[in-house]
Amino acid sequence: MPIALTTVVASRLLGAAGAAPSVLNTEPWRFTVRRPDVVDVLADRYRWLRVRDPRGRSLHMSCGAALFNLRIAAQAMGFEPAVRLLPDPECAPELLARVTLGTPASASAPVPVPAPGPASAPAATAAPARASAAAPASASEASASEEARRLYDLIRVRRTTKGPFADRMIPEAVRAELCAAAALEGARLSFPGERATADLLEHVAAAQAELDRDAEYQAELAAWDPSPYVPDTDPVRDFGCQAGYARFEPRPQLAVLTTAADTPVDWLRAGQALQHMLLVAAGHAISASYLNQPLDLRDMRGRRNPRHRSGHLQMIMRLGYGGIAPRTSRRPMTEPIAEEGVSGLLQRRTHARQDGGAEGGVEFGG
Repeated sequence: MPIALTTVVASRLLGAAGAAPSVLNTEPWRFTVRRPDVVDVLADRYRWLRVRDPRGRSLHMSCGAALFNLRIAAQAMGFEPAVRLLPDPECAPELLARVTLGTPASASAPVPVPAPGPASAPAATAAPARASAAAPASASEASASEEARRLYDLIRVRRTTKGPFADRMIPEAVRAELCAAAALEGARLSFPGERATADLLEHVAAAQAELDRDAEYQAELAAWDPSPYVPDTDPVRDFGCQAGYARFEPRPQLAVLTTAADTPVDWLRAGQALQHMLLVAAGHAISASYLNQPLDLRDMRGRRNPRHRSGHLQMIMRLGYGGIAPRTSRRPMTEPIAEEGVSGLLQRRTHARQDGGAEGGVEFGG
C-alpha cells in the first residue's frame, strides 16, 4: 500500500541514514524524496576522496551503510521498504539506490518510533519503541519488527575507535551473530586465525609505511581530518612490525568482510553488511576500528585484489570491547521544502563543507 511521507517521518528516516559511518567522516551521500513514497540515495561527488578512493569503492560502501540505516528506520516505523540498487546506471550513475516505502497489509499507519536515545546510553538500557496499535499479522512479522526497532535504537550507540580494547575474546556465539548479519546483506564476514592475523597486521603496517610517504594521500587526509585523534600508542605500529603491544590487547581480534565479486553493486551490499554487523556488535558492547591501508593502496595503485578464500576483500577490522568514543559532528539537514508539489522533501546539502574529525576519532576507511 503506498504511503505519503510526513515531514516528521522523513526527518526520522533521513536522520537515521545520515548517522551512518563513512570514509573519513565525509558523509558522501544525498537523499531526495522524489515521490511521497520514494526516497533516493545519491552519491555526493563533491565529497568523494579522489586520491585514496579513485574507484569510488569506499564512497559506495559509505552510502550502503546509510542505505541500511534508512531501511532499518523505515522497518522500525512499520514500513516495508523495497530497494533497487543502481536503478539507472547509464543515465543516472549518481543514483545509487531507490527505496520505495509501503505499509504491511496488517497495519494502517506507521509505528510511532521516537528518535534514538542519547549516544552514551548503553544498548541494554535503550528505551524500546512503543508498539503499534495494530499487531503484526504473524509471529515472524512481529519478530522482524522487534529486531528492526532494536537495531534502530543502536544507531546512536555504535562507535568506532583507534583506542585499545580489553583482553577479552568475543564469544563464538556472538561471532556467529555478526557473520549471520553480514550474510543477510549478501557479504561474508570471517575471523582469521592466529597466523593469518599476524600476516594481515604485517601487510597493514607495510601499507601504512608506504602511505606515509605519499604526499597526495596525506594532503587529502589532512584536508578532511585536520585534527585527527592520535592515541598514546598506534595499533598499526604496535600490532604490526614491532614487538610489544603497550596498552593494546595482546590478542587482536581481526575480521574481514568479503564479497563474491567486486562491482559497485557489491560495494553497496558490503556497506549494508558492514553497518548491519556493526549495529549487532554494538548490541554486545563491541566496538570496531579499521585497518584498510592495504585496500587503499590496492585502489590507489591499481594493484591486484588481495586474494581471500571468501572472495574480494572490502574491509579489514579490529573488533573488541573498549571505551566509548565521543560522537562526531554531522552535517545539518536542510529544513523541509516543497518541490514539484511534494511536501516534506528533504535533501542533504551538497556543498563540500568539511566538518573535521572522524567517526570516533578514526576514519571509516583507514
